[in-house]
Amino acid sequence: MDQFKNKQLPEFSGNTTINDKNHLEIGGVDSVYLAEKYSTPLYVYDTALIKERLNEFKEAFSSYEKETQVAYASKAFSSLALYQMLAKESVSLDVVSGGELFLAVKAGFPSEKIHFHGNNKSHQELVEALNADIGCIVVDNFTELDMINQLTTLHQKRINVLIRITPGIEAHTHEYITTGQEDSKFGFDLASGQAKEAVKEAQSLKYIDVIGLHAHIGSQIFETTGYEAVIERLMQHSKEWQDLFNFDLKVLNVGGGFGIRYTNEDAPLPIKDYAISIMRSVKQYSKELGLELPEIWVEPGRSIVGEAGTTLYTVGTQKTIPEVRKYVSVDGGMADNIRPALYDAKYTGVLANKVYAQYYTKVSIAGKACESGDMLIWDLSLPEVEQGDYLAVLSTGAYGYSMASNYNRLPRPAVVFVEDGKDFLAIRRERYEDFLNLEQSVDSKY
Repeated sequence: MDQFKNKQLPEFSGNTTINDKNHLEIGGVDSVYLAEKYSTPLYVYDTALIKERLNEFKEAFSSYEKETQVAYASKAFSSLALYQMLAKESVSLDVVSGGELFLAVKAGFPSEKIHFHGNNKSHQELVEALNADIGCIVVDNFTELDMINQLTTLHQKRINVLIRITPGIEAHTHEYITTGQEDSKFGFDLASGQAKEAVKEAQSLKYIDVIGLHAHIGSQIFETTGYEAVIERLMQHSKEWQDLFNFDLKVLNVGGGFGIRYTNEDAPLPIKDYAISIMRSVKQYSKELGLELPEIWVEPGRSIVGEAGTTLYTVGTQKTIPEVRKYVSVDGGMADNIRPALYDAKYTGVLANKVYAQYYTKVSIAGKACESGDMLIWDLSLPEVEQGDYLAVLSTGAYGYSMASNYNRLPRPAVVFVEDGKDFLAIRRERYEDFLNLEQSVDSKY
């Protein structure tokens, strides 16, 4: 393989550095120490960076004249310890299942700050949401609206709702993570008139308080024009619905989707740039249309935890195909990070135990699952790789653990939080014995 001297290292996020041992250090903790203490694969979270990102969002919207809410989109990553940490950060929480709601309640997260999303909430999940006295349900379709009406009437219990709108605006991102286009499983469509009918119907229901509208146009968005367009469209329709049936837009939730850096080729905007554009557009159209300024809610997930996460792997076997490629296999892959296989997501990485070297070689990182598509990174420049080295894949904090599986009966990795030189085991590693928790032995008479 061709070797070369000049190698541009990835741009590290937060409190990730190279220490005097030439080891990757995260949150003041040597990654080699973490790999040896907790084994690999291992998710490592720089919790100081998570708090920093949350504060950036809160500060970015602090100049707005009305209230704002930053609701962490917990589908990106959820755990008891994370929810407990977030509860101290004066933010809200977006959950999308009964399981996420259950964990949030167990963590003591303030229920009035919980928003419940999802295109197929079950009857039981809605009962659990009402029993938990959550702050808001984001209504996704007429079936759900009918279920909420029946349950609130039965229990004579009021609930705030946002109506999720499919605005017909497509973000410039991968088709699998685009959600605002007209043909979508999410929300009420504007073009067909469904959204208008949903708002009108919801307003007529006795125990439902329609406090505003919600839209989410996609993920990994590196520009502000999509947010500006969706704000214009929703506020124009809000004015129309105000005139027709006295709709009052108290809350405008523009969702999340704020882009992050996975590789040096990514160029996300500063959080304040998104905020300035969103606030300016809301003010502009409120003034032009004669509407009262609504509250602004946002739902960052990936942009809170994505760059705070690093996955550590141990290098195993290697295979060289002369004049073609060198494969380096690690002890994880698509079971702990499905994104490269699912939609060709790009990552970069370094050898955690020898980050900097004089010479580098190009390799491709293969996972251990029995799938040809289990490739984490193609054509990665690394120092000479040896069995037992530790590979650190960067910016894996979003949709890694939350989408992990037991494919090939691989145990899910542990999750460790690091900050100020200390490490904390947030989620222990699965053991083979854990597979038996749900298993039943077949009866001999079967």
